Amino acid sequence: MSGDQYGRYDHGFALPPIPPMPPAPPPAPADGVRAVAVAVLNLSGLGLGYALTRRWILTVVCLVATAVLLLVALPADPDGVPAFGLVLYVVFLVAAAAHGAVVGLRTRLTWPAPAPLALGLALVLLAVPAAGVVLYDSARDEATQQMLLDRLDKADKLVEASGDESFSRAKSDYDDALDVYENLSADHSGSRAAEKVPARMKTFYATVGGAYDKADYCTAIEPLTYLRTIPKKMPETDLSDLKTWPDDKLATSLYECAADGLKTRQAAWASQFGELLTTFPDSEQAAKVQPAVASAVASTAKGLSGSDPCSTVDLLKNLSSDIESIQAEDASVSDALTKDAGQASSRADAGAYTCGVDQYKDGDFDAAQTTMEEYASSHKSAKNASLAKKIAIAAEVAQTVPAAGKKLPTTRTGGSISVTVQNDSPDDITVMYTGPVTGSFTLKGCGSCKAYSLASTITPGFKPCNANKNYPEKTISLPVGTTYFLHKPKSDSLSTPGSDTAKLESGYIYTECAYTTQSLS
Repeated sequence: MSGDQYGRYDHGFALPPIPPMPPAPPPAPADGVRAVAVAVLNLSGLGLGYALTRRWILTVVCLVATAVLLLVALPADPDGVPAFGLVLYVVFLVAAAAHGAVVGLRTRLTWPAPAPLALGLALVLLAVPAAGVVLYDSARDEATQQMLLDRLDKADKLVEASGDESFSRAKSDYDDALDVYENLSADHSGSRAAEKVPARMKTFYATVGGAYDKADYCTAIEPLTYLRTIPKKMPETDLSDLKTWPDDKLATSLYECAADGLKTRQAAWASQFGELLTTFPDSEQAAKVQPAVASAVASTAKGLSGSDPCSTVDLLKNLSSDIESIQAEDASVSDALTKDAGQASSRADAGAYTCGVDQYKDGDFDAAQTTMEEYASSHKSAKNASLAKKIAIAAEVAQTVPAAGKKLPTTRTGGSISVTVQNDSPDDITVMYTGPVTGSFTLKGCGSCKAYSLASTITPGFKPCNANKNYPEKTISLPVGTTYFLHKPKSDSLSTPGSDTAKLESGYIYTECAYTTQSLS
């Protein structure tokens, strides 16, 4: 379009002039009551002061700030609003109130016009945030209650699940549950959860001590002992009768488990009786301990006349040692137990002779020798001491000449046949003999004699003590019958003991030659 055309357009269609903007309304006169009303209205957190003074953007800012606070605060939880956020919101409200007061000082309200009425309305509206605070605190308290109830429920489930486990595996879970119960009682005593703790503790005790109700007394000892420690762990919890609930049950468990262990020779019975006597010395269960021990000694000793007296001797020795280890609070009980231990020991000592005889008859000559030598050494004045020595001699001879052990030696001595024993050995020797008569004596070594080689002893015509020497000798009297001789060199000799079997008959004088053979080693 050309310039002329524009010119024609301008002349034909001239625009009317734009009227000037009306002047801004004059500010309202300063009104302190109105300023306070606007400030108080802004304290509601809804920006009502700004709304009544037509400050819409600032009104929205207040609403957004309050909405953010509600998003943070709801739903209510035990921790409440973070302190930093709460302080920030309070500072914002104070700033909004202060700014609102400045705005309201010279700005008319859209409604209500009278400033005093607006102030009254503002004060009434303050009840809204105040009520909100009260309701929020109530909701927060309820959330706290629910949190504590949830914590209680988790502890209850932990106890319930642990009831199916062995105590050693469940103990840590029991400890965790106790920590929860004690925390509720000590730190939240007024809560609904804390009110339920006493009832829960009854369930706890019944669950932990469940083995007792099943008569599983040995298993019940450890958990019942654990239950007795709970009052110290939970000083703030009202346990009432539960404090002594485990005592009688533990005393019964200790006695029953130990009594059964005493019968079956379980290792822990003595310590369990000791724990019973020191922990519950005045209980009915403690009064039954010493009679049970005395009965065990008597019943065990009956085994000495049975088929295995040696095992009974060992049982009595162990029983005596175990009884001595029992600790008792009552001096009279302690003295009685000491006597029981002595009784078991003396019966074991006396039974050692019976054991040695049994070993000899069973052909266990090595064990019989050891048993009888020990018995004879420690019971020199016993009526069987002399015979025990003879049995020990016969057992040693029988280890080299098994036929010598076919009959048990007697206390018989002497005989009608003279037997002279000579020593054709360089070593001092002990001559042991058994048969109708059993005994031993020592001969000094022959200074000019030597031990024979094994080969020479099996050569036809071998005759020791045939060198026309002045052999050391001793003459003994023996009865008719077969006598077995063993020539035992001194303990540090390298020679091997020699042996001989002599069939003695009346009307003859016998010479027995003791000699030793060279060791093959």
